[in-house]
Amino acid sequence: MTDRKLKMGIIGGGLNGFIGAVHIRAAIMENDVELVCGAFSRDPETALKSGRFYHLPDDRIYLNYKEMFEKEALLPDDQRMDFVAIVTPNHLHYEPAAMALEHGYDVVLDKPMTFSLEEANMLVDKVEQTGRTFALTHVYTGYPAVKEAKVRIARGDIGIIRRVVVEYVQGWLSQRIELQSGNNAGWRTDPKTSGKGGCVGDIGTHAWHLSEYITGLKVKELCSELKSFVSGRPIDDDAAAFLHYENGVTGILHASQIAVGEENNLHIRVYGEDGAIEWMQQEPNTLLVKHSDRPTEIVRVGKGGLSPFANWNIRTPGGHPEGFIEAFANIYRNFVLTVKAKAAGQQPTAEMLDFPNVYDGLRGMQFIETMVASGYNKNQKWHQWIE
Repeated sequence: MTDRKLKMGIIGGGLNGFIGAVHIRAAIMENDVELVCGAFSRDPETALKSGRFYHLPDDRIYLNYKEMFEKEALLPDDQRMDFVAIVTPNHLHYEPAAMALEHGYDVVLDKPMTFSLEEANMLVDKVEQTGRTFALTHVYTGYPAVKEAKVRIARGDIGIIRRVVVEYVQGWLSQRIELQSGNNAGWRTDPKTSGKGGCVGDIGTHAWHLSEYITGLKVKELCSELKSFVSGRPIDDDAAAFLHYENGVTGILHASQIAVGEENNLHIRVYGEDGAIEWMQQEPNTLLVKHSDRPTEIVRVGKGGLSPFANWNIRTPGGHPEGFIEAFANIYRNFVLTVKAKAAGQQPTAEMLDFPNVYDGLRGMQFIETMVASGYNKNQKWHQWIE
């Protein structure tokens, strides 16, 4: 395994979706992974068409993940898949992930990790019992500038943290487009497939996770408001919260999918007693470091003077944007290197292990549950974090 490409299978990711292609392109970017099989769709025509698009033989294109696990297990070690990426709607996360772990496969899973907090706790148990490697695609932590921000805050560049402001706003659900065809809004706005959280589960979890990753601090309690602005929509499309982190740090989080005109505006500011750090996903190569006694420092990815963690994840020379797929690829690259190191009996480096794991996924589900519990309860101001 250590001297060859890892063989990847995928569940979901048919050509009628979006995120599957991103996963595949990201996974193969380092030329260390090859796609060998897939259960792309429950629709036979879509499954076959999708698999053939990726030049898979028909006998490695499966109609469901159970069949894929069973038939792949019968193949020789040098042919069957080594790990599986799961890119299905939320209600179809736990069962295939648990089954993959039980069959001895490592797992890359889309966020939020599961449909419910109960499933999240069971998946943690599965990972711990099997000892397999598990990655969760909170993609925005894969950007080099985000990693640089984390390092600078940890070494005290802005002093003791006081305040965190994070927002993730989109406008694509400002109308009830889930009633139309040709988009993936349907399952995202249906509690039966998305889980308790709509906007808060889809993008609010990204904002929350980014804030904890960059600061190194955990949210201890929150007070939230969730709303469904679009008439007839049964789940939240807008969320806001006051956050209390460890060490007395306070925060504000805003996530919205009805912010007309916004595209994919993820934006974080961290204020300390001596300075501040700011990053925007729509300008991913730039990190702003603000000071009280001198002009703002503009830190550009690709230039010198960056931390080893940032440099480890940089792929292009300065001036060439490190984008969304590259950030995904960093998660895959670190995951693959960790899998190979463990297979060789070696301890993965800290840089290799720098990807979201099952415990991040558990906290993500706790975040959703706590936001929902607080957001619809008008009689209680603060909700302790749900463990």
